[in-house]
Amino acid sequence: MPDSVPSDSVGIVSPQTIAFNTPLELACGQTLEEYELVVETYGTLNEDASNAVLICHALSGHHHAAGYHCADDRKPGWWDSCIGPGKPIDTNRFFVVSLNNLGGCHGSTGPSSINPATGKPYGPDFPVITVTDWVHSQARLADRLGIQQWAAVVGGSLGGMQAMQWSLSYPDRLRHAVIIASTPKLSAQNIAFNEVARQAITSDTEFHDGRYYDFDTVPRRGLMLARMVGHITYLSDASMGEKFGRELREEAFKFGYDAEFQVESYLRYQGERFSETFDANTYLLMTRALDYFDPAWHTEGDLARALTPATCEYLVLSFSTDWRFSPARSEEMVNAMISARKKVSYAEVDAPWGHDAFLIPTPRYTDIFTAYMGRVARETGA
Repeated sequence: MPDSVPSDSVGIVSPQTIAFNTPLELACGQTLEEYELVVETYGTLNEDASNAVLICHALSGHHHAAGYHCADDRKPGWWDSCIGPGKPIDTNRFFVVSLNNLGGCHGSTGPSSINPATGKPYGPDFPVITVTDWVHSQARLADRLGIQQWAAVVGGSLGGMQAMQWSLSYPDRLRHAVIIASTPKLSAQNIAFNEVARQAITSDTEFHDGRYYDFDTVPRRGLMLARMVGHITYLSDASMGEKFGRELREEAFKFGYDAEFQVESYLRYQGERFSETFDANTYLLMTRALDYFDPAWHTEGDLARALTPATCEYLVLSFSTDWRFSPARSEEMVNAMISARKKVSYAEVDAPWGHDAFLIPTPRYTDIFTAYMGRVARETGA
């Protein structure tokens, strides 16, 4: 952490673990008899609990969205650029709740957790989770925190899918849904990317059919390859070219297959680091949740009809160089919202960083986000 905490930081924060003993019925037909969610909160809940904002994380995200866990932290939470005093999600005005989703590997109950029925990690026995399941578990979390209605549910990428599902599953429990760099459903190409990543993991000899915990190992190489594939899709060609070009690590070709280009070295580093902190079974679970998300599945592909229950206002943001979830997919959402006569604001932000642009505080993105959340805050009297 910096020598002094920045004035726009939430400072040092501590996660809390909340246990739920009421069985949760899942879309796959299975039931979790009990589970835990790890949560961080920032800011203060007002008297009528009207200023609460839920942060939904993306595939590899978690509860630590802002601030620092200790004085030795070198980096703040994953969305610290947008959460804190004076930032788009202003903790002087909002009470912000960020959680690690069910099935995660950062403290919430997931495949690496102990199955009370066996005394061993769930592993592949942990049920497949959907976005709708996450939203149901988050609604129970809101109940526990005394929040009847969110001022806003906010998320980028997979988090944006959760924000949309909130507006359909619990239309009376949120006033705004902020959907950033997201999509109403995955394209065939995106499902294909996910399948390549899953195959990289499951074909690793250390995977052991998902029971690698019993062998005191992890499918490190498979996770590394999965993350490398994913990371390529999160960046744009322009941003990779600007950052790495065709720069070599040394001055001449080595005529071998080690990492000679800077971009190769970068991808290997990202993959190795990820393989040390993320659970392989959770990665499989999260990518499958992405694949399954399709609110219009039950309305014969008619997204406008699927949006009928929604009563909230929407903010939809996309980024010009995001080819994983392109602006065209956001526009598809917006057009359906307009057809369904919902209140929606939309902007495409010109940014060179591809899908990852939702994590980077570019001026136009920050200005739009700040202005919209400012309006949300004023509605609460904050």
